[in-house]
Amino acid sequence: MSETTVPATPAAAPASAAASRSLRGRAPRIALSALQIVLGLFYVFASALPKLIAHPSAAESFDKLGWGHTGMYIIGTLELAGGVALLIPLLSSVAAVALSALMVGAFIVNVTVLHGPYVATPLILILPLALIAWARRSRNAELVRLVRRRA
Repeated sequence: MSETTVPATPAAAPASAAASRSLRGRAPRIALSALQIVLGLFYVFASALPKLIAHPSAAESFDKLGWGHTGMYIIGTLELAGGVALLIPLLSSVAAVALSALMVGAFIVNVTVLHGPYVATPLILILPLALIAWARRSRNAELVRLVRRRA
C-alpha cells in the first residue's frame, strides 16, 4: 500500500506548487494592470481634462503661477499623453517615469509658489508610478529594439 501512495504524493506536489506559483504570479499582474488603468484614467479625466477645457480652478492656478493658458494647455497635454501611454503596454514604463518627473515638478511648484492644500498629492502619485516603472521595466528593452528596427 505504501508503494501506491508514494508515487501519488510527488506527482501531486508539483501540480499544487505550480498552481500556487501561478496564482501568486497572476494576482500581482492583474493588480498592477488595474493600477495602470486607474492611474491612466485619473490622469486623462481628473488631471488633464480640467486643464484642456480651461476649467476655472485650473485656469486660476496657472494664472497665479504666471504661466497663463499656454502653460495650462502644455501641462494638460503632457498629462493626457502620459495617461494614455500608461494604458499602452509597450509604453507603460516610460509613461510612468515621465509622469513621475511631471509630479516632481508639480510638487516643487506646490511647495514654492502655490502653498496649496494639495502639496502631498504629487508625492503620493509618484509611489504607484515608480512601482509601474519598475515592474514594467522589461518593456523598455522591447521599445528600444522596436525603435532601432524602425530607424
